[in-house]
Amino acid sequence: MTVQEFCAELNISRSTFYEWRAVQRAPRCIKLPNGSIRIQRADYETWLDQLLERGPV
Repeated sequence: MTVQEFCAELNISRSTFYEWRAVQRAPRCIKLPNGSIRIQRADYETWLDQLLERGPV
């Protein structure tokens, strides 16, 4: 997915995405030869799953 698609899905700004990426809080990204950044759907879903708060069992 593109950075634009990622931001739209989470309703965040591009600057927020790049801030998260700078402090390694964004999902794993791929940098294409043309400099564009992409996020694989599987990495996005894993990242979202890791954000879930786990309640007591």
